[in-house]
Formats: sequence, C-alpha cells, structure tokens
Amino acid sequence: MSEIDQLEHHALGAARLAADTAMRYFRNPLDIEIKADESPVTRADKAVETAVRTHLRQAFPDHGIFGEEHGTEGGTARDLWVVDPIDGTRSFLSGHPLFGFLLAHLKDETVDLGVIGMPALGETYLGVPDRGATCNGAPIRVSGQTELARAVFYLNEAEKIYRDHPRLFATLADCGQTRRFGYDCYPHALLASGLVDAVVDYDLQPYDFLAVSAVVEAAGGVMTDWQGNRLTRQSDGAVVAAATPGLHAELLALLNG
Repeated sequence: MSEIDQLEHHALGAARLAADTAMRYFRNPLDIEIKADESPVTRADKAVETAVRTHLRQAFPDHGIFGEEHGTEGGTARDLWVVDPIDGTRSFLSGHPLFGFLLAHLKDETVDLGVIGMPALGETYLGVPDRGATCNGAPIRVSGQTELARAVFYLNEAEKIYRDHPRLFATLADCGQTRRFGYDCYPHALLASGLVDAVVDYDLQPYDFLAVSAVVEAAGGVMTDWQGNRLTRQSDGAVVAAATPGLHAELLALLNG
C-alpha cells in the first residue's frame, strides 16, 4: 500500500469512528461549556477528538496532530493531521443534522488530503490532489458555472460579515441567481458535488477550512482567502470557494471592490 493509500485508508477510518462517536451523543442531553471566544463545546466534541487522536496515533505514531479541542501534539512533525471533531457545534447541540467532521493531512505544511464527514447524513467526502474527490466512494466534480448572476451561491456566517463589513454584506446578499445563508462545512461539500456554485465564508480557523479546501480543489474548484492567496495554517479565515476560475475571479472583485 502506497503512502497516500495508507493516508486515505486511515482518514476514512477516522471519519467512520468520528461519525459513530458523534451519533451516540446527537439529540441526547449534553453538557455545554462556553469557550473564551464564546463558542460552545460539548462532551461530544471532546469525545470525538479523543477517539480520532487515538486512532491516528496508533496508525501514524510519528505524525503530529492539531485539533480544535485538545491543541497540538508533535506539531513539529513533517506530517500533521488537523482535526475539527464537530464542525458546527451549534447545529449539533440544537439537533440540526448539518454538523460535520473535518480532517486534513498536511505534508510539509501543504494539504494533501481532506475529509468532510456528515455523520447524521451518512455522507463522507474525500479529496486528494491528482486523485479527485468522492462522496461515499463515488466520484464528484464541481459545476462548470462561470457567471455569478446565474450561480447558486451560499453566504456562510452572514451575521458576522454584516457585523464587520455591512456594505459588503449588502452586496453579497444580492449575489447569485439563487442564494442561501448557511454555516459550517456542508455548503462547501455541496459545491464539490456540483450542486452549489460558490461559497463565501468568514471568521474560520485552520481546522475549519483546510480539509474543506482539499475536497473542493480535488473536485476541480478554486478556494482561496479573500485576497486570492492559497490557504495555509496562517490564513486569516476569510475564504471564498467557486466552481471555476472565472466565477472565483468575479467574487474576488466584489470582495475587494
């Protein structure tokens, strides 16, 4: 088994483990804590990350792991896993099924694999550069949409954009032929599947966007920060994803207009 085959095998195993663990808690009573940034965390978040870390340490003892809830271990390793155990804790604790699990693998700080798991939907998206993207093993690809006026467009974290950039919000809220407000990773998974054409997102952390970027780009899309730069662990968390370079360029022009 090649190195990338091993990474895929264990990443998908981690996604199954994360889904099984999360679903034991979903729509059951939860203890909720509020973190310093005022975001919620539950015992489910911690249990999922602990299970996934144990799985990855057993499979790859020399790899580093960076997770939302338990920080970094072995962070100077050439190989680094980035884990978001429950992407969308507010969805999870309110019984909404569109929470996700995110896992990325970085080789020398470059993302070479990403997983988006949707435990309540039974969907697992995998993206690997040069190998393409899949959902539950079936190939997926972005749409060919090149015009924003005809696009299915998602605006994620809209209230935060309105708070910090009200004039930009007014512009984005009028974009696309069909527009929806959303949260978390699922709009990006729909983009990778060809059902959504573009997503603008905001105020994210590396564990929120690195795995997603791998899936979107492996499916043929484009995903950068709002200035058009490649996403890294140091990116500021304002991201834009699109099905085609032309559509992406149109959105960049709006974001920087």
